[in-house]
Amino acid sequence: MTDEGPSQSGLSLLDLLAEVRACQHCEADLPLGPRPVLRASSTARLLIVGQAPGTKVHESGIPWNDPSGDRLRDWLELSPERFYDETDIAIVPMGFCYPGKGKSGDLPPRPECAPLWHDALLQRMPRLELTLLVGSYAQDYYLGKSGDTLTDRVRRYREFGPRFFPLPHPSPRNTLWLRRNPWFEEEVVPALRERLASGFR
Repeated sequence: MTDEGPSQSGLSLLDLLAEVRACQHCEADLPLGPRPVLRASSTARLLIVGQAPGTKVHESGIPWNDPSGDRLRDWLELSPERFYDETDIAIVPMGFCYPGKGKSGDLPPRPECAPLWHDALLQRMPRLELTLLVGSYAQDYYLGKSGDTLTDRVRRYREFGPRFFPLPHPSPRNTLWLRRNPWFEEEVVPALRERLASGFR
């Protein structure tokens, strides 16, 4: 599933993160240039796998520092201080850099990122207990492309536990999806909060 980078073997997590943040693998395809945005710690127990940074996150270098992050933190019932406590919460998106703009929003995450880096990062986070898969790209990568829609996966979230918990993307662009699927905030969000309350607050 992965193509391990040429110099990952034997590196500590800190050294690996330094390599990731210096990565220029997709430089020619990134309109704003490379600026990998992620957080990880060997003590983290919760992993959040989203899509890729938008322009605001690219500018700040802070993951989920935008309206999508505000909604995600509301779903999780986590304060910004708690959310950004990287000793307990890792944030490793499918694409680490802003991929550019398409016709209907940001482009998909660059396909090179996850195969190149994810396995090596996860191997250095042995205490992970729960992974939130936010959006279809993360779900396709970690759960496999089964033909299920994102809605199907989120509705059947219990089937993927205890390791994985699929979520829709909290982007304002998904407000219509939330209105059409009220069961998500009525049933799934409370279940997610209960899961986190078992040790993530």
